Amino acid sequence: MHGPVLPGWLLVALCAATGSYCLLRMRSGSAFARKAAGGEAVMGFGMAAMAVPAAFLSPPPWVLTGYAVIFGGAALRALWLARGGAHHLHHAVGSLAMVYMALAMTPGPGGGAHAGHEGHAAGGVPLLTGALLLYFAGYVLSTGVRLLPTAGGGRPVAAVSWSARPELALACRLSMGIAMFAMLVTV
Repeated sequence: MHGPVLPGWLLVALCAATGSYCLLRMRSGSAFARKAAGGEAVMGFGMAAMAVPAAFLSPPPWVLTGYAVIFGGAALRALWLARGGAHHLHHAVGSLAMVYMALAMTPGPGGGAHAGHEGHAAGGVPLLTGALLLYFAGYVLSTGVRLLPTAGGGRPVAAVSWSARPELALACRLSMGIAMFAMLVTV
């Protein structure tokens, strides 16, 4: 990721922690919830890997191509699973955004802004970047609203393990949405 080093490392830590929690969520719940948590874990760890500051480690082009292939496969899987629930459409958009960022960071003709211009910021298609920024801003706001306490809240809740708490799953999704937005700003 391009940009200041400290925010890059904070994104790495946030995404790795989110991916780790999603792995914990895979141990409980229904098969659908486990599949969703697995997709979110892959996204969290992939985002952590891509958020490593370029000043610390500039990945070779084949790694970025590997990210694009992995997240392209994740997008196809999410689209296939979307037949059973709209939540997977968000996974598809997130995976395609990761493909887009990996391709925008790849040096070479048509791949990014590094071709012959070392030290300059990565480049993407401004209209696509803007559309993705709008999508993730809307996603973050709508997810954040769902975390707000309701007026009728105060009813007792049954004890639930840490890996199955619905508010933590929402906070996980909110964190990844914010991280995705921050990563897209640097494209």
